[in-house]
Amino acid sequence: MLHVNPKMLTRLNELEADLLERRARAEAEGWVGEIEGIDLTLTFLRAKRDDTQRRVHRPTVDGGIPQPRAPETP
Repeated sequence: MLHVNPKMLTRLNELEADLLERRARAEAEGWVGEIEGIDLTLTFLRAKRDDTQRRVHRPTVDGGIPQPRAPETP
């Protein structure tokens, strides 16, 4: 799964605002199919933004560098 860079959260907010404007116009024009598409896009955008915000607050884990195992003696 692709992750959004946390620096892009403001851009996601801008995209949401634009989609909400487009949805309002689609409602005014009676474009039912367009409204459904915008609603779906908004759902995915909000889920991606929420996931990104959760990842920002999650601590990173250092797994270290794997080391080769010592040979087993019989």
